[in-house]
Amino acid sequence: MTLDQKRMIVASLSFLFLAALLIVAWVEGGKQRLQPKPKPVVGAESGKCLQCHEQKTPVIAEQWKDSRHAQLGVSCYECHRAGEGDRDAFLHEGKTIATVVSPADCGSCHQDLAREFEHSHHSKAAQFIGSLDNVLGEVVEGPLAAANGCWQCHGSTLAFAKEADGSIRRDKTGKPLLDPMTWPNTGIGRVNLDGSRGACSACHSRHAFKKSVARQPEVCGKCHMGPDHPQIEIYEESKHGIAFRTRIAEMNLDSPSWVLGEDYTAAPTCASCHMSATRNQPVTHDVGARISWTLRPVVSKRLENWEKRRESMKDVCHTCHAPDFVAAFYTTFDATVDMWNRKFALPAQKVMDALRARGRLTPTPFDEELEWSFYRLWHHEGRRARMGVSMQGPDYTQWHGFFEVAERFYFDFIPKAREAAHGDPEVARVIKASLDSPEHAWLKGMSPEERARIDAFYRERYGAEAAR
Repeated sequence: MTLDQKRMIVASLSFLFLAALLIVAWVEGGKQRLQPKPKPVVGAESGKCLQCHEQKTPVIAEQWKDSRHAQLGVSCYECHRAGEGDRDAFLHEGKTIATVVSPADCGSCHQDLAREFEHSHHSKAAQFIGSLDNVLGEVVEGPLAAANGCWQCHGSTLAFAKEADGSIRRDKTGKPLLDPMTWPNTGIGRVNLDGSRGACSACHSRHAFKKSVARQPEVCGKCHMGPDHPQIEIYEESKHGIAFRTRIAEMNLDSPSWVLGEDYTAAPTCASCHMSATRNQPVTHDVGARISWTLRPVVSKRLENWEKRRESMKDVCHTCHAPDFVAAFYTTFDATVDMWNRKFALPAQKVMDALRARGRLTPTPFDEELEWSFYRLWHHEGRRARMGVSMQGPDYTQWHGFFEVAERFYFDFIPKAREAAHGDPEVARVIKASLDSPEHAWLKGMSPEERARIDAFYRERYGAEAAR
């Protein structure tokens, strides 16, 4: 075989290899190429709506075109239509419609989901109005802090804007105007004018209403974040959150079916654990159906039917984890919540109760520094510690949690309580009884042996100058 023939063979083989690579790339790339969007089906009553809004609010129109609703012919009028007797109904371009689409409206198609949501804790979120949280927002901080802060997550009670004579304010077309203190609002527990509670668009952002959006942890993080309920921050530092962010491309978020262990295996999101389907249970819109503790109040309590709720959550856990792993987690979780109750929450609550019973605190909330200290203890640091352990976020359990709990309790709350007592013997007795319990024995000092052991550790690890 001549050299030229060898060169020809090598060139031919190289060409065939390159062609094979191109074919594979084309086939694989085809899987990733966007398929043509299906043509939206515009309902007979909504054609004029779409034509107008394509010009006036093009983003809304395009989002709807990209929705599952558009494929099924559920368009503008199908959701916004109203009866003439509805409180918020008005005539618009020849159609009687309403601005706000409520869960009652969505429930005309999604009956089961609306019913589940109605029985959920989410639907009752606006009932916080009488709580200390709302006193801070609406009274201490100011009404607009509540309207633009608290109510945007918890939900407002929708109301009409009023004229000086008390009549409903309307624009020049006769449309009733909503009170800007209550609207716009997509709070999860919004009280609607038709009496229904909630806002489906809190999670299913309008006007695309995609499942893939509601399955993202960031949707929950709009409200479940910050110093008093940092679930999104805890999730992001947890193994679950790290896996999700690393493997988000494998989450199959757009899949019509989204069963953990079948349709995706990369990582769990908030929805995976609290709402989504497993092989043994269907999806639910009652986000509390799998929660066994309430970690919100001063003293945590197990919820009604907590055993059944826990078994539902364990079913999710068992999709990824062995039974011993799950059992060990719940053992330490329960014990940690019990420790919070026993060591910090109950003693602090008893001290506050004694101060009030003895008339050492005024009836007005938050007018004394001690009340702010107590509130931060349970509402901020205490929640962070409990929520950190519930979601396996070590930093929020420890440094953002129990470390700050201990600092607040021992060196801020107790000193302020003693000061507020002004020597009252009954309050002093309650404080002493609390601190005399075994959990607080360290305050009496460490033994010489314990101190020597700690010093020896630091000398060995960091040198003689590090010992204290």
